[in-house]
Amino acid sequence: MSTLVHSVRLLGSAAVDCGRDDAWALFDGERVVAAGAGGELPRADETVDGGGGCLVPGFVDIHGHGGGGAGFDDGLDAIAAARAIHRAHGTTRAVLSLITAPIAELAARVAMVADLCDADPTILGSHLEGPFLDPGHKGAHTEALLRAPDAASVDRLIEAGRGTIRQVTLAPERPGAFDAIRRFVDAGVAVAVGHTDADAATTRRAFDAGATLLTHAFNAMPGIHHRAPGPVVSALRDERVTLEVIADGVHVDLELIATLFTVAGDRIALITDAMAAAGSQDGRYELGGLAVRVTDGVARLEEGGAIAGSTLTQDAALRHVAGAGVPLDVVVHALAAQPARAIGRPDLGTLDIGALADAVLLDEGLTVRRVWVAGSAA
Repeated sequence: MSTLVHSVRLLGSAAVDCGRDDAWALFDGERVVAAGAGGELPRADETVDGGGGCLVPGFVDIHGHGGGGAGFDDGLDAIAAARAIHRAHGTTRAVLSLITAPIAELAARVAMVADLCDADPTILGSHLEGPFLDPGHKGAHTEALLRAPDAASVDRLIEAGRGTIRQVTLAPERPGAFDAIRRFVDAGVAVAVGHTDADAATTRRAFDAGATLLTHAFNAMPGIHHRAPGPVVSALRDERVTLEVIADGVHVDLELIATLFTVAGDRIALITDAMAAAGSQDGRYELGGLAVRVTDGVARLEEGGAIAGSTLTQDAALRHVAGAGVPLDVVVHALAAQPARAIGRPDLGTLDIGALADAVLLDEGLTVRRVWVAGSAA
């Protein structure tokens, strides 16, 4: 089955100037086989008129917890329901983030995700957001379950994942953290600094030890002070590091996000950190066993009021950041190519010739019209 999408701006492809509005791309089977602008259009089994919109690579979310009323920690049916919601909003491939739990439960969930990866290549693996976090910056994690990393626990999780743990968030100031960073990195896991009280110097040490990500920059960590620059500045100054950002306008001000893009735009990965209420309704939910109340689309713990994930989808993040003045091609890079690279999948997140045909057709208002996964309509 071949599909031709024409009369679009084509972003994320080296074959075409992203400023052209008469571009086209041809999918055949699972791959992008041709792309161009103007001229005679190639033949295809299906032809889609893009109507002056944008064709962009499928979004890759490396940090999200659920959607559509379901959480990724809650079993196979919940994962399927949540993925369906995010796929409809352009997220063609995703890492499943798992909230803090006892090591035995986490190992079982990691093993389940490993099985899913074998059956569904759009599931890229798991992200352990905990339990190796700072209690003082716990966010929506159960404090009693937080712990310092030890070799036995780290090795048990790695073994359970069978090579499918894509990233782990930890606080580098916790005892044993630097050994844990090395163990995870040696196993092919991207380590993220997050939920931490680390200062700039400790954060730099973590990056030198092998950490390459900053979990949801600014959230659950010290901010920037002129005499205490903190983890964000350390990440901004280190070319090895990708900064996750939640662009819902609640977690971080959109003007500040635009400023981050000015400093390190090619190293930002826009994530959702979405919990079950994404694509669903306001009301009462649970996240990691904690009660959450969602009001006007903002999720907060019922006890203490801390922000508890988001209700964001990646197409909404695109509109927010583009609306703040960041060039559209830069925003698309942060939604697709950069998050894929951050977890060691540089083959994803582009529409270069030969790439998997994961694509999203956006209208002129940047609303999703069509989604393709490996060349097939989603």
